[in-house]
Amino acid sequence: MRISEVYSENKLPVSFEIFPPKGEMDISALREMLDGITGTDPAYVSVTCSAGGTGNSRNTAALAGVIQNEYHIPSVAHITCINSTPFDVDSYVEEIKNKGISNVLALRGDRVPGKTTSSFNYASDLISYLKRTTDFCIGAGCYPEGHVECESFDEDIEHLREKQDAGADFLISQLFFDNQAFFRFIDKIRDRGITIPIDAGIMPIMGKSQITRMIFLCGASMPASVVRMLNKYEDDTQSLIKAGMEFAAKQALEIAESGMANGIHFYCMNKPEVASYEMKAIRDAGY
Repeated sequence: MRISEVYSENKLPVSFEIFPPKGEMDISALREMLDGITGTDPAYVSVTCSAGGTGNSRNTAALAGVIQNEYHIPSVAHITCINSTPFDVDSYVEEIKNKGISNVLALRGDRVPGKTTSSFNYASDLISYLKRTTDFCIGAGCYPEGHVECESFDEDIEHLREKQDAGADFLISQLFFDNQAFFRFIDKIRDRGITIPIDAGIMPIMGKSQITRMIFLCGASMPASVVRMLNKYEDDTQSLIKAGMEFAAKQALEIAESGMANGIHFYCMNKPEVASYEMKAIRDAGY
């Protein structure tokens, strides 16, 4: 199923992101994780390019293929372009197609010092290329508080409009912890004529170092309530994880009630217990 079709078949599609292991992938070793996450019956599962989130990987296509063909859940294979040539992209596309995958998330990817590309400088370049050369359903990333490399929020909105104009079919947002910032973002992009569906990306807090690292990388603001949570449970890992999952569920439910997002996408860090908790919270609320 194409992700663009998911929105018409679900009141509120709930999906998860997972990442493949580095090195050789042993599917049998991943079964417990896959069983737990797919057992929650998500609308789809996206698979990053690597455990670190950078660089295309054979493991991405392989893992996405297992989800699609063995678990019969739509999968989205991430594809990055910043250090790729058209030949690289074509080769990876062929691998994805051979797995029966019809959905991709087209991203620029992280810059590698000393390497440049003249073919794909931005995600919009990759989206345009894929639109011309494939029949994929194409997703794109968006940043509720702006991309850290962008000079201004308005400039980032213009880049997002370019992704839609290039052929993006849906959006998945970067993580955020301030729902008001997300709501302002939605108002802004809709005013700019960005009309494609958007899933709110939510990452449950699993640890203080994890979240501070992610905030530094993506530029998300940290509300006072999150700061208090981190300080309160700094030396109590299990209580912090529980509080983090509860906070994420509250975020998701507030967004669901607002009607301003087309779906919820949890960055569940390959943890089935997180996926189960968040899905139950949403379903118990009637979504």
